[in-house]
Amino acid sequence: MRTRARGWRWRRSPLRRRSDVVEAWTVVAVAVLLCVGAPVVGAAAAWWAHGEARSVSAEQRAERHRVRAEVVGRKDDALPSVQAGGRHPYRATVRWTEPGEGTRTATAQVPAGTDRGEVVDVWFDSRGRSVGPPVDGTAVWQHTLTIGTCAASGVVLVVLLGHGVVRRVALRRRLAEWERAWARTEPEWTHRRA
Repeated sequence: MRTRARGWRWRRSPLRRRSDVVEAWTVVAVAVLLCVGAPVVGAAAAWWAHGEARSVSAEQRAERHRVRAEVVGRKDDALPSVQAGGRHPYRATVRWTEPGEGTRTATAQVPAGTDRGEVVDVWFDSRGRSVGPPVDGTAVWQHTLTIGTCAASGVVLVVLLGHGVVRRVALRRRLAEWERAWARTEPEWTHRRA
C-alpha cells in the first residue's frame, strides 16, 4: 500500500534536496500564473483587440457605402458560385441609379445564387471599387474572443512548458545529488573503498 506525505518538500528532512524546494515553489508559481496570469493576459488582449476591431469597423463604415443595384449580367459565363456548393459570392455586372448622377454600371460582388434581374445590396469604397460589407458587431466580438482565448492559451502553454523544463532540470539535479550522496555512503555499507 502506498501512502503519500503531503507537503514533504516543505518540511525539513534529510532526504529533501534543494531541487525539491525549487520544484515546490515552481508549482506555486505555476498555479498562480495559470489561475491569475492567463486570465489577466487574455482579458487585456481581448480588450485591446476589441478596441482595434471597433475602430476598423467604424473606419470601414465611414469609407464604404451601400447601393441597391440590379444584377444585369455575370462577369464570366462560367458560374463560380456553383463551385464549392454555391456558397461563395461571385462577381457580376450591376446597375443602379444615383440621384443627380444618373444610371451607373459596375462590376461588384454579389451573393451566391443571385440571378439576373434581382436587386441586391452591393458595397463600394470611396474609390468606387467593389468591396465587402463593413465589419459588423458579431465579427468584432468573434475577433475579440478569438484573440483573448489565443492569448490566454499562449500563456498557459508557455507556463506549462516552462514548468516541464524546471521539473526536468530539478530531476537531473536531484539524481546527481543522490549519486554524490550514495558515493559517500556506499563504502560504509558495502565495506568497499571508493
